[in-house]
Amino acid sequence: MAKVLTVGEILVEIVATTKGSGFLEAQPLIGPFPSGAPAIFIDQVGKLGTPCAILGRVGGDDFGQLNLDRLRADGVDVSGVEIAHGETTGSAFVRYREDGSRVFVFNIANAACGTLPATPNGRAVMESCTHMHVMGTALSAPGLAERAMEAIAVVKGNGGTLSFDPNLRPEILGTPGLREALDEVLAQTDLFLPSGDEIFLFTKARTEAEAVAELLARGVGEIVIKRGAEGASHFNAAGRTEAAPIAVEEIDPTGAGDCFGGAFVSFWVNGADPASALAHANAAGARAVTQLGPMEGTSTLAELASLLSASETA
Repeated sequence: MAKVLTVGEILVEIVATTKGSGFLEAQPLIGPFPSGAPAIFIDQVGKLGTPCAILGRVGGDDFGQLNLDRLRADGVDVSGVEIAHGETTGSAFVRYREDGSRVFVFNIANAACGTLPATPNGRAVMESCTHMHVMGTALSAPGLAERAMEAIAVVKGNGGTLSFDPNLRPEILGTPGLREALDEVLAQTDLFLPSGDEIFLFTKARTEAEAVAELLARGVGEIVIKRGAEGASHFNAAGRTEAAPIAVEEIDPTGAGDCFGGAFVSFWVNGADPASALAHANAAGARAVTQLGPMEGTSTLAELASLLSASETA
């Protein structure tokens, strides 16, 4: 049976209940919520019943325990997560502006999640998995990137597959060595999951169609472009498949792309056809935005089926 692995930051998110630009004055807050793009992704995989694991690091504090409890409850193998006593779990404070954009204050690089030493437990988890999922944020910190590259080598070396979601926040694009790491991962990718214009970061093409054709010709087996409220598209050698938008009331978009990716990969590794995988992933992304908190909107199969059924009859 397929088992999905990811490597990366596990943190908490704390959200301002007011709208505005930043934290230069006291704000009422809500949280903490379990978070971190790889953690949200793998929680969605686990919630759909696909065996999965995450390698990461949390502090020996309540925030770390909060994350471990949630991941375990949703079926994620956390035996490769190190508890760093005396260190703090990573955090992200977020405040929404009136236009819906977000302002973050991160504590990642200097928190427990900013590094990930090699451990026997971590290596054992790598060896147990058949699919590796990489997110760009895991490549932006040297301590995480080294483990991510090791996991890719182990999983691919054992005949497994690799999916790649760039997930490139503007503030990390200038990280030294990131460009080279991204290119190295893409060269080994079986399933590529960029959001919108991220696809142009990996090609000199001027149109989406040209970019897709170039990447498929370079050996990427399948490409899924996440379009947010506009739906999603899947491309492979056989052609193109579309998923139409699903109308929902947006409360919090954080984590929607991670939920989309988790659902698509879960269906993909279990042999689903592109149309089915895309439809369920699109529903997972849509449902995620209806809940406050980045991991609060991960979905069960029954919840996705209900949303898809309701959207078909609307």
